[in-house]
Amino acid sequence: MAHDRVFAGFLERQLTDAAALTRASDLVEIVPLAADRFHVRLRCKGLRRTDTGVVEGDRFDVGVWFPSDYLRRASPFEVLTWLGPVDVFHPNISDRAPLICIGRVVRGTPLVEIVYRLFDVVTYNNVTMVESDALNRAACAWARANRDRLPVDRRPLKRRDIRFDAVTVRANGGPAGA
Repeated sequence: MAHDRVFAGFLERQLTDAAALTRASDLVEIVPLAADRFHVRLRCKGLRRTDTGVVEGDRFDVGVWFPSDYLRRASPFEVLTWLGPVDVFHPNISDRAPLICIGRVVRGTPLVEIVYRLFDVVTYNNVTMVESDALNRAACAWARANRDRLPVDRRPLKRRDIRFDAVTVRANGGPAGA
């Protein structure tokens, strides 16, 4: 696929780093579809707009594609494709087209950074509050009026390492080997 050795190396690093993040998280699964294409599945809390109102959802899917000139230029609307659910409700995600805005994406932005930014958008940790800059103006107005409900998911994307020392205790209460 990639004849450019630098780009091929970049793609290999994305694959390695995506696998590591998937192992370290309960909230994301990054599935490689090809050397330059990934399916990001977020299992976090986000919002959907249904006939009954704004409700929480817990599965969101985004496609990521790194075009062959990604190390020279980047367009977030080319790199990212919103896959679902179609009734997602967020100012940074279009309600009419498969567009999502995670802010400025510079050339060579690594996949893991993109995933963290996607997570922040879906969970409302990153939200546009100005209608003229929003992809979904109704969601923008709703977010401004409901700031007390945001963010909708405060969990970290990656599990935190918890390290502790265990000491074996004898039946009499003293440490073993004492």
